[in-house]
Amino acid sequence: MTTVRTPADWPVTEEEARAVQDTLRERVVLDEPGPPPGTGRVTGVDVAYDDERDVVAAAAVVLDAATLDVVAESTAVGRISFPYVPGLLAFRELPTVLAALEALPCEPGLVVCDGYGLAHPRRFGLAGHLGVLTGLPAIGVAKNPFTFTYDEPAAPRGSTSPLLSGPEEVGRALRTRDGVKPVFVSVGHRVSLDNACAHTLALTPAYRLPETTRGADALCRRALREAAPALTRE
Repeated sequence: MTTVRTPADWPVTEEEARAVQDTLRERVVLDEPGPPPGTGRVTGVDVAYDDERDVVAAAAVVLDAATLDVVAESTAVGRISFPYVPGLLAFRELPTVLAALEALPCEPGLVVCDGYGLAHPRRFGLAGHLGVLTGLPAIGVAKNPFTFTYDEPAAPRGSTSPLLSGPEEVGRALRTRDGVKPVFVSVGHRVSLDNACAHTLALTPAYRLPETTRGADALCRRALREAAPALTRE
């Protein structure tokens, strides 16, 4: 487990954070298809918080994309690096998420975030921010539609409908289980929306959420339980 210090130049105000988003958003790549589903590696990242103790834990879990077997995993813990502000959650998570990715013993391949990419009020959610900073292809697979609208997709697995901001499609509602509430897929960096949805289906053979997210969620929660008491004694 890696212990993370917040970078000295990390934004501390909402204005500073939005300025960073405005600068980095211009570097998002939207014209690449991304790796083919079922090939190479795919990595899930997720975080867990203990706000009372001011601690955040991140996990990265690497799967073989063909078999969904775990190839590698890592965790990182640190202090919460930014206050809770809707639309700026990446600034709370990125230092520990980046540290967890850097601690992996292998290349992560496609990164799947439990959150948003273009489906973000400023079109620059965690998946886009992480992709730009690392250069890795990244997508967001979220549990809810945030502030956007959609029509219910048809009941069968694989059905989709546009996730909309007015007339603009910012992602898709994707049914990963027959008759079960959809997930909400958006592009982060260097992946097309069609391919992002195909990856999500490949990662959900048995459950609503991707195996990458399920593995990273369990691991970061465990890391938080183990690390929080030690960090509060510092």
